[in-house]
This record gives sequence, structure tokens and C-alpha cells, in this order.
Amino acid sequence: MSTYDEDFIASLEARARRVRRHIIDSIYSAGSGHPGGSLSAADIITALYTAVMKHDPENCCWDKRDWFVLSKGHAAPALYATLAECGYFDVEELKTLRKLESRLQGHPDMLKCPGVEVSTGSLGQGLSMACGIALAMNLDRQQNKVYCLMGDGEMNSGQIWEAGMFATHYKLGNLIGIIDRNGLQIDGATEQIMGIEPLAFRWKSFGWHIIEINGHSMRQILDAVERSKEISGKPTMIIAHTIKGKGVSFMEGSLKYHGKSPNDAEYQLAISELEEGA
Repeated sequence: MSTYDEDFIASLEARARRVRRHIIDSIYSAGSGHPGGSLSAADIITALYTAVMKHDPENCCWDKRDWFVLSKGHAAPALYATLAECGYFDVEELKTLRKLESRLQGHPDMLKCPGVEVSTGSLGQGLSMACGIALAMNLDRQQNKVYCLMGDGEMNSGQIWEAGMFATHYKLGNLIGIIDRNGLQIDGATEQIMGIEPLAFRWKSFGWHIIEINGHSMRQILDAVERSKEISGKPTMIIAHTIKGKGVSFMEGSLKYHGKSPNDAEYQLAISELEEGA
């Protein structure tokens, strides 16, 4: 069990609420983007960057850092908001999301945005890149961890399962995968588009260590990561059960906001709800 006290957990929850407000602000300012999957992933990304990963905003290429791969690249607003909260760039820059000449592209660009390790957006590819990074670290006898956050819709991609086999074959105990299991993808419910259950059993059959959690519980996220660090000789997959659009009532569980910016009235309501929760 994690040793974090209640005050620290509360501070993480407060930062996650700020991240969610940044997400809504930036997507509204851009007039386009993906709020649903960004909001569902906000707690996970916040916990990783604030309490788990070794990283340095002043030295993005620090060789002792842990790596984060956002395989579900359309959730870039959540990553950008977290990076800004951690000091990689000013929070005001978040409002340049998707604008011409902005460092904050619609999908993460490692050549433009400080703190972005891998350019992603083509779904299904992130885990393969994370495997390569993890293998290179093992060959160099480095102790760094690699975290890869995927969407549940990505489980439809064959490349995910090829990477899953690769990770166990090479005994990548330094690789921790996380699935944002919000149950919805761009065309509908995951189980209607292409059923992925029993998801935990499938990953276990590939040789991964499995942990299932509530992806909106900071303590469960932290506990899961701590448990994953005790596993050696095999990768860990954390299946984080989440709610698409979490934190904004009319977006929660709604497919409509997979890739739709809020209008003026929706923006005001969303911000009001997120501020009330502070």
C-alpha cells in the first residue's frame, strides 16, 4: 500500500482538477480537440508526473529520467496541461493548442514540445515504441521505468498484441502499460465495435502481470504503480477503469465529446462545474 498521506492525495486531486480546467480551456480556445479521452486520463497522467516519475523540467534529456509514452495521442491536451503544471512551459501557452506555429500540436510532437518523449497519434504504435525504449534501457543497464498509456479502443490494433508478445519475450520488467478503460471509442462502445473482454485474461495469457484499478482514485493509481515496481522479469499492465469525460457532467459517458469542442454555453457550464469541485 502507498504511504502517501491524505493531504498529499488531496493535493494530487486538486492538481488533477486544474488539469481538467486546462483541458477544457485549451480545447475551447482551439475550437477543436478531444475532451472525452483527455478528461478520463487526467488523474492517471497527473499522478505519474507529480508523484511517480523521475523527471526534470529544467533538463528534459536527463538520463536518469523515467519515460512516458502517450500512445493515445489524441489525449494530448491532458499531457500538455500536466507538463505546464509541472513547469515545462507557461500555463498560458496551453491556449495556443492546435494553432499555427504552436508547439502544442493536436497530437504530441517530440520535436516541438518540451517534455514530450515520443511523437504519437497513429493508434496502436505507442506500446511498440515503449518496448524499444525499455529494451534499450535494459541493454544499457539503466534503472529507468517506461510508462505507456493506451486507450481501450487501441486494443483493436494488431500491433498492440505484437508488442505485448515482444515485451514478455524480452522480459521487460521496466515497462508498465496502462489502459484507459473508459469503454468508448470514436465509433461507439468498445464491446460493440470489437469486443476486447476478457481484457485482463487476454493480457495475462500474453505473460503480463495484471493490476485492475479505479483510474480516478489517486491512491489506487499510486498503489498499482508501487506494486508494479516489485515485479521483475515481466511487464505490468494496469487496467484503469475510467469514465469518458470525467469531471464534466454532460460529457461523462458521452460519445458526443470524443472529439468535439464545447460551445460557449457548454464551456461556461464545464468550467463552473470544475471550479465547484475545487
